[in-house]
Amino acid sequence: MEGGRTRIVDIAEELGVSTATVSNVIHGKTKKISDETVKRVQQLLEERQYIPSMAGILLAQNDSKIIGVVINDHEKYEGHTLEDQFISASVNALAKEIEQAGKFLMLRVTGQWNEIPKFASMWNMEGMVLIGYCEQDYRKLREKMHIPFVVYDGCIENSGNLVNIEVNHFDGGVQVGRYLKSKGHRAVLCISDNKICMDQKRIMGLKSEIPDAELMVIPMEQEARTIFYMEHLEKIKKYSAVFAVSDYYAMDFIQFLKTMGVSVPEDISVVGFDNVRECEKFVPALTTVKQDNKQRAALAVKMLNQLRSGDCKDKNVMLPVTLVERDSVCEVKVHKK
Repeated sequence: MEGGRTRIVDIAEELGVSTATVSNVIHGKTKKISDETVKRVQQLLEERQYIPSMAGILLAQNDSKIIGVVINDHEKYEGHTLEDQFISASVNALAKEIEQAGKFLMLRVTGQWNEIPKFASMWNMEGMVLIGYCEQDYRKLREKMHIPFVVYDGCIENSGNLVNIEVNHFDGGVQVGRYLKSKGHRAVLCISDNKICMDQKRIMGLKSEIPDAELMVIPMEQEARTIFYMEHLEKIKKYSAVFAVSDYYAMDFIQFLKTMGVSVPEDISVVGFDNVRECEKFVPALTTVKQDNKQRAALAVKMLNQLRSGDCKDKNVMLPVTLVERDSVCEVKVHKK
């Protein structure tokens, strides 16, 4: 015994058994050990209040039951990745599904794709869920890692041996366009920090219903974005409705309009995308496109199991989205432009 901490060798010496026997009992490998010996070892471990290293137990097992969830620390989060409501909702749903499956979640936030294989190897992970990286990163990871992984919204042209779960971004944009059109809106602006991947799909969906809808590419950084809005305020006021490609940008935009004395939805209607929890409590409650985080998390865990067993046939799955009508949109009273 060193420093007051009971060691495996101390238990083995006291019982007159090998250290391998004690270690096997700790790790649940008792098929070749008599019930009496197992009972004696367990009893003494409890009496001596032996606390094993969880990392050691998991690393010693062929099946660690650890699912890694890795999120890209993208610059748009400005150092607050896990505070983003879409990210936190996704992680929360994954945590529940992974626990229900009898496994452990290990979380990592990193902007460096090449750190992911090291992370997976260090903890002997049985699978991973990756969120927010680009297609070339996923393909490099597929070459570097031999464990199964599932991608959220990968925007992968040809998934090949990559497994990608995305929501129907295009249809989300279609639903927004159709809804705004039904409310009489024709002068519609879309705001996004880019015009590629899933944001592009949302924009194209909107334009399929409202062809004259225009795109305004906004800065990612909040202070720069506010300055940008102020510089373009007169142009913004010409639109009767704005579709923001995320709830974060939608609510941030509404706050800006409030400071400028512009009323939502009376002067400008606003729609978001994601249906984060704050949407309902926000004033006005935000009309948005809902994606089901629980459904996607359950599917991710299911597909990881299928990948491990070699029985995963659907490599690219698209989940439906639904428009949720709230208070941030009203019918057009005065046509603009």
